[in-house]
Amino acid sequence: VNAVDISNDGLVVFSGGDDKTVRSWDAQTGILRLTMEGHTDEVNAVRAAPDGKKVCSGSDDKTVRLWDTSTGTELKCFTGHTDTVKSVDMTSDGSIIVSGSDDKTVRVWNVASGESRVIEELCGVMAV
Repeated sequence: VNAVDISNDGLVVFSGGDDKTVRSWDAQTGILRLTMEGHTDEVNAVRAAPDGKKVCSGSDDKTVRLWDTSTGTELKCFTGHTDTVKSVDMTSDGSIIVSGSDDKTVRVWNVASGESRVIEELCGVMAV
């Protein structure tokens, strides 16, 4: 397990790991709810939307993905990083995702359009 997050209501735990998946777990019982598959390399970061309906993930496959937490369906795959994605976060309304990568950039993604802009080129980004 490389990354974890919990829904705002405390009912669902999300994890990402070396098996290339994002998983959701019932926080009360520990029972696996869903396995979200699509990444082609290990998952390093997960972040649940405040409403719990979506979760985003970042991976060694250089992508950021957005998932529906009720079905496990991949909603979007964001490409643009040129190295491992180490961290992700999203706005309270879920309209913007931000990601940090070993390519030394922070990207701000518009969820509706899928477009991104680089806001910083740094020595290396471990968290956003």
